[in-house]
Amino acid sequence: MSVICVIGTGYVGLVTGTCLADMGNQVTCVDIVPEKIERLKQGVLPIYEPGLKELVERNVRADRLRFTTSYAEGLKDSEFIFIAVNTPPDNTAGGADMRYVESAARNIAEELDHYAIIINKSTVPVGSGDFVSRVVRNNLQRPDVRFSVVSNPEFLAEGSAVRDCQNPDRIVLGSSEPEAAQKVAHLYLPLRAPIVVTDLYTAEMVKYASNAFLATKISFINEIAQICERLGADVKEVAVGMGYDRRIGSGMLGAGLGYGGSCFPKDVRALAHMADEAGLHPQMLHAVMEINHDQRRLVVAKLTNILGSLRGCTIGLLGLAFKANTDDMREAPSVDIIRWVTAQGAVVRAYDPVAMETGRFSLEQEGVRLDAVTFCETAYEVAENADAVVVVTDWNEFKSLNMQQIRDSMRRPVLVDGRNIYEPAEMNHLGFIYRGIGRGTNPAPTVLPPEDTTSEVVEQETLSTGDEN
Repeated sequence: MSVICVIGTGYVGLVTGTCLADMGNQVTCVDIVPEKIERLKQGVLPIYEPGLKELVERNVRADRLRFTTSYAEGLKDSEFIFIAVNTPPDNTAGGADMRYVESAARNIAEELDHYAIIINKSTVPVGSGDFVSRVVRNNLQRPDVRFSVVSNPEFLAEGSAVRDCQNPDRIVLGSSEPEAAQKVAHLYLPLRAPIVVTDLYTAEMVKYASNAFLATKISFINEIAQICERLGADVKEVAVGMGYDRRIGSGMLGAGLGYGGSCFPKDVRALAHMADEAGLHPQMLHAVMEINHDQRRLVVAKLTNILGSLRGCTIGLLGLAFKANTDDMREAPSVDIIRWVTAQGAVVRAYDPVAMETGRFSLEQEGVRLDAVTFCETAYEVAENADAVVVVTDWNEFKSLNMQQIRDSMRRPVLVDGRNIYEPAEMNHLGFIYRGIGRGTNPAPTVLPPEDTTSEVVEQETLSTGDEN
């Protein structure tokens, strides 16, 4: 058993700390927000993540997992100290805001009274291991205390974070002190996962390169989807045919509304920013971001091509979170879609199985007009008298809806499937005017605007991969 301190109780910190406790270690999670810690002590989690609540409760009962606001309490006898705080974008063109990492490192230094290994778990720019080492060294209250710094990037996907933590594809460790890296490797041995030990800079780059590659696959298949629509091919079948090639793989080949969340958008921007600062020209990374941004506009273009003017229309949204199995609204396509359609005079009815509270808060923070948004209690309520329904998040609940009931309750049977969860032939048979993403050639608009609506036909936006950003 090891004694571990985890600084930060967000997605990474809470999941990592809980899983390490479940492996038999003594873990104390530290957070500077008293209300958050108090709620955790009461069993109320700050995030929605399948399986996490049960895991937290089990390890709290076993006294292997504790929560505190005190660094002194958290660091007491700790052999390993994980920094797992937020690193949001700063006010530059994609750089990372290191204030929380710096604050954590300084607080660690002020309380550390014994040798410990400080582990960077946060997603941080290349060179951050040196930064943390410098901050700790400059703020130690006892200069005789030794410490080591190891980079241990996380590869947790929201919605499957517990599974990813307990069954990782690999563990990546980087340090200028091989002995320290080996000690951290020993901590992970029970997981029986491949362990890659390298230097600090390389370990930090593995995280960014991995996320940038996955984001690239998403933008690639979305660009292929646009070509499929023009040429009459079905991108879902194209992706299946591609995915059987072991060199390509089937992961991240689902065409849709693009990526969102806390990792891919931030990490791709940060990597491009690092490349720019190094005097390079990361053309592909910029194209990945531009395609992803354009993909969201595609939904609005489809709506206007079918309905004409959106003024006075009711648009139903199935899903708010950026992906299924999470309530995370960071960089969620729903925010942009709601902003754009309401700006054109539409009203929105929205429903998400778990992201209603975070969705409302996020829309308010983003300055979206809440008076034009109705938050519904069911998917069926979303469809009532709607001129169109848009699938934004691929929740399993939406895949098993009674679509005939949905169709019968709508004012106009327009279904824009932003996640390709339905089959076009089946939806057309039910009487929908169906538009997926890259599901073959789209016919000309067949739904006329209501008589009392000005018919200002909006031409479909040309989706560019140029240099807007």
